[in-house]
Amino acid sequence: MTTALPRLTGEYVLDPAHSRIGFVARHAMVTKVRGSFDEFEGTAHLDGDDPGSSHGRITVRTDSIDTGNQQRDQHLRTNDFLDAPNHPEITFVSTTVERVGTNRYQVTGDLTIKATTRPVTLDFEYTGNAVDPYGNLRVGLEGSVTISRKDFGVNWNAALEGGGVLVSDRVVLEIDVSAIKQN
Repeated sequence: MTTALPRLTGEYVLDPAHSRIGFVARHAMVTKVRGSFDEFEGTAHLDGDDPGSSHGRITVRTDSIDTGNQQRDQHLRTNDFLDAPNHPEITFVSTTVERVGTNRYQVTGDLTIKATTRPVTLDFEYTGNAVDPYGNLRVGLEGSVTISRKDFGVNWNAALEGGGVLVSDRVVLEIDVSAIKQN
């Protein structure tokens, strides 16, 4: 059953078992590689009466990257990409939340990858809420943003014989979360 937005106001914790933090990048100019991070955590304060007072934070373990290919994952953990040994986390900390439609929000915040922090704005959709069998109030949010990986010092690439490059500069970050209200 859906709860009115004002009743959703409170503190929330992301449920990693029912959430996904992922990405999509073009490979060899012809296909997309999709991946996700298996280890992350996040918190949020949601304000149903005044969405602009809402805020959140997500922390992702870079060494938990998973594209379904162990060799590629190992390469992504190196300094060519995420440099997981020296930069074990990617963080996003919101700075503003703006309602832009019935269930749509723009969440601006500071994204930090490889010690480089830049502002980004994610387009989010509130997908609903429900009380689970354990009595927990859950809310669903889906969001994404396209970034330039080079803006964050992730510069490695290889030229292709017929033109173009092996890995696109543009990467879509995807966030699909179930958050549990804390009592």
